[in-house]
Amino acid sequence: MDIIQLICVFSVAFTGLTSGTGMLPDGPLTAAVGGAVMFTTTRTPSNKPFVFIGWIFNHNNTDTNIITSTSTDNIGPDYVGRITLSKSTGSLELRNLTLSDSGGYRVTLTVDGGNQETGSTRLEILARDRVQLTDGGSTLTIVNVTRYDQGPFRCKVSNAVSNGTSEPVKLSISYGPDDVNLKKSLSPEECVVGSNVDLSCSAVSSPSAQFSWFLNGSMLPEAGPELRLMNIQMNQSGSYSCQAFNNKTLRYKTSQPAAIIVIVPVSNVTVTVSDIDLVEFNSSVRLCCSSSGSSLSFLWLNGSSEVTAIDRVQLTDGGSTVTIVNVTRYDQGPFRCKVSNAVSNGTSDLVNLSISFGPENIVLKPPSSTQDHFVVGSNIDLSCSAVSRPAALFYWFLNGNLLPDTGPELSMTNIHINQSGNYSCQAFNNKTLRYQTSQPAAINIRASPIQQSPTCSAGCIAGIVITCCVIVGACAVAGYFIFYKKKLRKASTNITSEHQDTAANSRNQELNYANVSTLQNRDGGIVQLGLQNNSTEYAQIRLNSFPAASSPPTYDVHMQRMKRQAPQPGANGAQANTHVYIDKLVRSDSHQM
Repeated sequence: MDIIQLICVFSVAFTGLTSGTGMLPDGPLTAAVGGAVMFTTTRTPSNKPFVFIGWIFNHNNTDTNIITSTSTDNIGPDYVGRITLSKSTGSLELRNLTLSDSGGYRVTLTVDGGNQETGSTRLEILARDRVQLTDGGSTLTIVNVTRYDQGPFRCKVSNAVSNGTSEPVKLSISYGPDDVNLKKSLSPEECVVGSNVDLSCSAVSSPSAQFSWFLNGSMLPEAGPELRLMNIQMNQSGSYSCQAFNNKTLRYKTSQPAAIIVIVPVSNVTVTVSDIDLVEFNSSVRLCCSSSGSSLSFLWLNGSSEVTAIDRVQLTDGGSTVTIVNVTRYDQGPFRCKVSNAVSNGTSDLVNLSISFGPENIVLKPPSSTQDHFVVGSNIDLSCSAVSRPAALFYWFLNGNLLPDTGPELSMTNIHINQSGNYSCQAFNNKTLRYQTSQPAAINIRASPIQQSPTCSAGCIAGIVITCCVIVGACAVAGYFIFYKKKLRKASTNITSEHQDTAANSRNQELNYANVSTLQNRDGGIVQLGLQNNSTEYAQIRLNSFPAASSPPTYDVHMQRMKRQAPQPGANGAQANTHVYIDKLVRSDSHQM
């Protein structure tokens, strides 16, 4: 019996003590129950990754997968939570050791390119003080068992000629709860009112733990590893936790709290304004933003720029209120309030402020002229402009005296000399109650223009005028002469009929006047007919008798007679006849002309 006990003890203590081969250190490696061991390979870290890492545990010629790592990790069920694999070297850490972890360990590494390396070693788990072997090793006593002492245990008995092994024995060890973990179905912690939220709780416990749920430290009626919140409402916001209880160990353990914030979406974003009719530098305004929803954040925009707090701008009430002190024209907006929370956002309608300013930068535009004066009777237009809101009212001044005209334009027609002087305009804003006056513009009005020709002197102009008059006069004389000559020839055919008419009326005394080129008057003087501007002389002829003629003479016969007759003073009868003929002819020509 003693021999058997010694053999059994020897077997327990020294079975499988061999040296490591390949990439693993020489063994056996030893570790205590409940401790940890590190299987370190001889590989150094490399940038070249392994395409395959495999660790195998061998006991009684039976292989058990510890971990197989490729693109994913496949961990054996007995090793979940107990191992850590270094993927850069292939080393493996094994924790929470039990006596059943004694045995052989083998590693296989495949690098990129297909090269494969292997290594093996053995591990022996030694009992601690709480593990006692008595009765020659046939009795195993474990004090203060842990969850790692549950086995399975086997007793191997051998002698020099044979050996035998008992059936495995597994202990039922209650422990826990440990590692209580609460998980929720949403991430992050916010959720929309009316949605569904799932919570789950787990713990390491044997037997399985019982779970209770708490909200803000108050126990909920729900129990079990899962808590489902349907159509969640605002009053369900808070800090959730679960508590695990082991009815064997009679121990409790509570999870870390998990916050759930139930949020109402943003809606009905509106902006109210304390006053929208403002005066620059004199007024202050407050804009308040309101919205339905919960957990609200506020952002103000002026146009496309964010409104931030500066000396004149204050943000209060969590950013929902903007106060602007001593507004300027650049504060007129448009303003928008953007409200948001974790689940939604909304923006208000545009708000514009009416900010009155000015007048300023007043400009009087004088009439455009290339001369430094205006002529009496001219028309003059002046215009005035200013930067102002609302539009400025304009008043006009002459030499500092207010004119009756108003408006941005001053139109003066048919101006007089007494309208000369310095003109200015004054802009007035009936909101800001401010005035501004322009610089004066001098208007010089003269009685007559100073005429100057940039290309011809006064003498040149006089010469041109005289030349034109001479040419026109010459043309008039030539035209009149040609016209008169034609008329004289035409009248010769009618002289006989004129003579007969005169004879028939010889008894009636008649005073006739002639304006001819050569004519003898009753005193024997000669009258010259011409185109000069001389006074016309007339011959007074009294008709007493007129010889009858059977037929009127022709023009040629008449002219011959005129040549033969001498102008004698006594021959009044014949002289009168001749003069009458000519006088009638001349008068007839004058009337036709």
